[in-house]
Amino acid sequence: MDHLMSFPGRFAEQLVADHLHSVSLSFLCDRLEIRRGGVAANIAYGLGRLGMAPVLVGAAGADFPDYQVWLKQHGVDTDSVLVVPREHTARFVCTTDADHNQIATFHAGAMRAAYTIALRDVRQRVGELGLVVVSPNDPAAMLRHTEECRGAGLPFVADPSQQLARMDRADVRFLLGEARWLFTNEYEAALLQECTGWGAASVLDRVGTWVTTLGAGGVRLQRAGHESVVVPAVPGVAVTDPTGAGDALRAGMLAALALDVPVEAAARLGCALASFALESIGTQTYAPDARAVAGRVREAYGERTAAALAAVPGLAAVPNRARIA
Repeated sequence: MDHLMSFPGRFAEQLVADHLHSVSLSFLCDRLEIRRGGVAANIAYGLGRLGMAPVLVGAAGADFPDYQVWLKQHGVDTDSVLVVPREHTARFVCTTDADHNQIATFHAGAMRAAYTIALRDVRQRVGELGLVVVSPNDPAAMLRHTEECRGAGLPFVADPSQQLARMDRADVRFLLGEARWLFTNEYEAALLQECTGWGAASVLDRVGTWVTTLGAGGVRLQRAGHESVVVPAVPGVAVTDPTGAGDALRAGMLAALALDVPVEAAARLGCALASFALESIGTQTYAPDARAVAGRVREAYGERTAAALAAVPGLAAVPNRARIA
């Protein structure tokens, strides 16, 4: 669950350079929004909106039933979620200032039990998986699911995100090896290189394609032996809340990639879906219909991109449900 607050000032104006060793600050916020969230659930929600068949894999607390109904209503298979009695579902408390800087606190709660979930059991229940997304989770679960993907020959996405700050060098390196896709934002891209001790070229030697989100600058795509490509963001978006835009971008991209859409067109769909998320408060409140998404793609990127994305079920008349966990 996300507790999202808005501070009308700027964090930087409240920090005193000579006293950063003893910070004690309180921000009087104008707005509080309590929303459903979580990286995996946010991505799954976006995939469901695009007509895919996402399978959510993770651990939730005894407070999950209402959330579970919501996700099922939006096309997400939640039957592989482990419900842990006497625990809360993971909680994210975030304050955003006038410059869209954020200060956040995260409580893992039931997420600590996610390492007990086996992808083998998920596959036995739903059948073959087209793509596995290893997003920030309990670190032991991330390592286990990465290892299972390699052992079973399942294509997977490395999306370590917030967990880069708490995993050691060997573990971060382990997450990257043989990943078909690596997702980071611009700050995480630098942090990942610091955590692994590898330069960008060494990272690219170990992953298929490195996708770096650049905020208003769009998305950078890198592959070993190829020139990097930057896909521009949708222009003219009125940003209401940046929280969850990266997850929406991942959902749009992954929906297209799972259907073998060329990577640049997939990134454009990701940017289009992210633009709707930016216009909404919360991470699962954007709700464009197929016509709106297709129209924004066409307006921002042209008819050729729209044609390349015709295979995505949420943009076409005939569904094509590839499973993504």
